[in-house]
Amino acid sequence: MPRLSIRHETLYTYDRPVTFGPHRLLLRPRDSHAIRLLEASLELYPPGQTHWQYDAHDNCVCLFTPDGPATQLRIVSQLLLERFPAPLAVPVPDDPHTTFPVIYAASDRLALAPFINPTSDEVDPTFLGWLRDNSAEPGEALLSYVQRLNRTIFQQFQYVTRYVEGVQSPEQTLLNRSGSCRDFAWLMVEALRRQGFATRFVTGYLYSHQADCGIRGAGATHAWCEAFLPSLGWLEFDPTNGLVESPDLIRVATALTPADAAPVSGSLMGDPGASNLTVNVTVTLADDPSTIAA
Repeated sequence: MPRLSIRHETLYTYDRPVTFGPHRLLLRPRDSHAIRLLEASLELYPPGQTHWQYDAHDNCVCLFTPDGPATQLRIVSQLLLERFPAPLAVPVPDDPHTTFPVIYAASDRLALAPFINPTSDEVDPTFLGWLRDNSAEPGEALLSYVQRLNRTIFQQFQYVTRYVEGVQSPEQTLLNRSGSCRDFAWLMVEALRRQGFATRFVTGYLYSHQADCGIRGAGATHAWCEAFLPSLGWLEFDPTNGLVESPDLIRVATALTPADAAPVSGSLMGDPGASNLTVNVTVTLADDPSTIAA
């Protein structure tokens, strides 16, 4: 049962004082059978009013409105949690609901409908061609196929750290043959939705025992995909590293689209002049002095 310490600092700096509108912070995971949150704190500057709520996806959200003008906005989240890894469940071999095509129970489909529909009715020829080359075979086990797609994205594309905001479209990722964790996660979400799977975009953190062990995006904010499989429920797939239901994935929030899962989002009023954003994340064992920094 690993106990992890996470520190996530977001710092915006501006040349001139600005006034801040409401900000939405998605930084606190919810307790579950897989994660037990022991301690959580927020350090906010400038100080302001906060209000906690659960959004439509059951994410824990802090609504923060800073008081007065300032030349910086600093948000520091500190977490102490325990992670309870669970082995990947193997579907019953003779269960017809666990093979392609995807057929959800009527009651599940009502709840899953928003996560099945793609975000666009149009499909770029590049994306469509790639999807045809990597589609499921008739009668293929659903879990085996999603694992295969997860592994394909991990093997076919080059991982790069992108500091610009936003997420590449699936077509951009395919044309560039590269992307960040959020780009790979979005490609997988949209690819699975096109084939009838219910999928969610997930943000959180990724822990790794060693910084040089080949895990991409370790010790930083991370993004991956969750797919709902009949008889198995929601399962985590990380196409950046080819991981499935890994104990090193620490989920904070799920959403329909990447835009809905930003850790920090909000508005400001006034002319800031030049601005700069710095994000620093550390994910360590609570009793381990070594640190993996973003």
